[in-house]
Amino acid sequence: MRLLAFLCLLTLVLHEAGTASLPGERKREEHGPEEGDTYEFLHAGNYALSLEDYGEVIDLSSYEEPADYGDQISEAKVDSLTLPTRTSPSQSTVVPKMPSSNLTVPRPTTTGLPNVQGSHAKLKRIDLSSNSISSIHNDAFRLLPALQDLILPENQLAALPVLPSGLEFLDVRLNRLQSSGIQPEAFVALERLQFLYLADNLLDSIPGPLPLSLCSLHLQNNMIETMGRDAFCDTGERRHERRRLEDIRLDGNPINLSLFPEAYFCLPRLPVGRYT
Repeated sequence: MRLLAFLCLLTLVLHEAGTASLPGERKREEHGPEEGDTYEFLHAGNYALSLEDYGEVIDLSSYEEPADYGDQISEAKVDSLTLPTRTSPSQSTVVPKMPSSNLTVPRPTTTGLPNVQGSHAKLKRIDLSSNSISSIHNDAFRLLPALQDLILPENQLAALPVLPSGLEFLDVRLNRLQSSGIQPEAFVALERLQFLYLADNLLDSIPGPLPLSLCSLHLQNNMIETMGRDAFCDTGERRHERRRLEDIRLDGNPINLSLFPEAYFCLPRLPVGRYT
């Protein structure tokens, strides 16, 4: 009986002695390896790496060398700044074009001027100076009631078309206009005409009759040799005075104005020209 009790007591002592060492091992496992074991064994979750396994790790130190960019596009150099140009949707790219120093605007070289009626009925001024127009359609200006200024110098006109009745200023200098190219009474119906410039042409007589509204008449440098008695005044009415027509130029013509005193007795001033 005593032997059994002794064996039970011995068993209990041995059991307590065995369990007494377990907390120390658990503590070591929970706190990881000690300082001396740090580089001997590494824990990475459930995967352990030893120093022998680090031979397979990639050494990144060699990547500090600069990379070779020789295949890349070279640096673009900009010499001047160009403003962007507006492009149409159909164009993919647009290269700005500078105006050429030798750019010339072509002149009309047609021998005739087409009819300009229709939508141009309100046109007030037409300037066709310094072209190569040799003829104009006879009805080109007929139905332009609002036309006031018709400018046709430095062309090759030999005849005038029918003129609109509201014309106030007509310039046909430096052409090839002949007296036969002016229709009879072409100007008398122009009741608003004030300035009539026909200098430097091939006229051999003074066109007429002239409207009473006329203020200035230039006929210099033509081929006029003679003048009718009623060129400017109404010989049948001796009291007739023409006060508006103060500027008449006949210089550069072969006419002797002193031979035709009855032609300009009604004028406020004598025509400019040769009197001897």
